[in-house]
Amino acid sequence: MGRRVIPHVPMRPLWRCRSCGAAWPCQPARLSLLVEYRGNRTALLVYLAGLMAEAREQLAQLNPDLHHRFIAWARARD
Repeated sequence: MGRRVIPHVPMRPLWRCRSCGAAWPCQPARLSLLVEYRGNRTALLVYLAGLMAEAREQLAQLNPDLHHRFIAWARARD
């Protein structure tokens, strides 16, 4: 039997990746999101901002730098 593939999605309320356990969005999730939102970076940033707002209350005491984790990495490079 093949190994069950677990998608790289957030595990709430810890906001860790269900697949690899890294802080979400993990590298595989970031790559997947960049592919999914290719050509529409604004929509990606809106989606991530919504998730960040959802996670804010859950993670505020654990990780005060949510902007970097959820948004800063997805901005276009100059």
